[in-house]
Amino acid sequence: MKICVFGAGAIGGFIGVLLARAGNEVSFVARGAHLAAMRSHGARLLIEGQELVARVRCTDDARELGHQDVVFITMKAHSVPAAVDSIASLLGPQTAIVTAVNGIPYWYFHGQGSVLDGATLESIDPGGRQMRLLGPQRAIGCVLNPAADLVAPGLVRHVHGRKFPIGEPGGERTPRVEQLHQAMQEAGLEAPIRADIRDEIWLKLWGNLCLSPVSALTHATLDRVATDPATRAVCRAMMLEGQRIGERIGVKFRVDADRRLDGAAAIGAHKISMLVDLETGRPMEIDPIVTVVQEIGRRLQIATPTIDVVAALIKLRQRTAFGDSA
Repeated sequence: MKICVFGAGAIGGFIGVLLARAGNEVSFVARGAHLAAMRSHGARLLIEGQELVARVRCTDDARELGHQDVVFITMKAHSVPAAVDSIASLLGPQTAIVTAVNGIPYWYFHGQGSVLDGATLESIDPGGRQMRLLGPQRAIGCVLNPAADLVAPGLVRHVHGRKFPIGEPGGERTPRVEQLHQAMQEAGLEAPIRADIRDEIWLKLWGNLCLSPVSALTHATLDRVATDPATRAVCRAMMLEGQRIGERIGVKFRVDADRRLDGAAAIGAHKISMLVDLETGRPMEIDPIVTVVQEIGRRLQIATPTIDVVAALIKLRQRTAFGDSA
């Protein structure tokens, strides 16, 4: 398969190196020192005590790459709107877009069947440009369960997990999702096909909604946020607010809040990506993870008092760190 990984950072690099080494024609869209290092030395992945290297085509101009079979969007979700035109240059008549991003993807409410069916959300898709230029019919959902770190330019370290649930928004087992499943499995990635991919997306968002901003505010690792009695109580309150919203739009929760928090704690002393972004001077994924839930809540007239407090704090933290234009 001809596959472009757009935003080949930690997770994108992890996916892309393994897909390339499995024989797929993989290209990376990246930038800066990371791009330069991959061009010079290949894309390197530390995994299970080994260093794997993939020599793939790397560029900061997607227009050089031509049409693809599959485009993985693996950049930070808040960066996607500014990249829509570049992503669109990769799209041929049959190109699938795998939205491997945190939060709610742009296509989530297309044909979803709830009271918000067909809605676009300003917090993730300003002006609906992703919906118009990328198109919901191309989308395949993907949930980012593994963790990886970009430890140096061109070098990704796998932390845990290989499972990336995928699925058509409508739940069908189409030839294209079967082909993607096979390619990912052959690369050593677990890619179960889910008929309920929207539920899986919300389950991941449900944890990120609280764990990410609380971790960034406290500078505590994932295990401490999820087990400290006070921060766990804040997280649980946020999750219950999020659950009311999710249930209103038809989400089925297969675990409760406590089990979701216990699962996060079991990962251990991992720095969640929002905290890493704050520490390294990069804008945080606040809108796709937190603001989006507030926006849906407002549309449904469901109050989110705890989420609102934490959102206010993390947004001020970002402005304090990066200036009022952040």
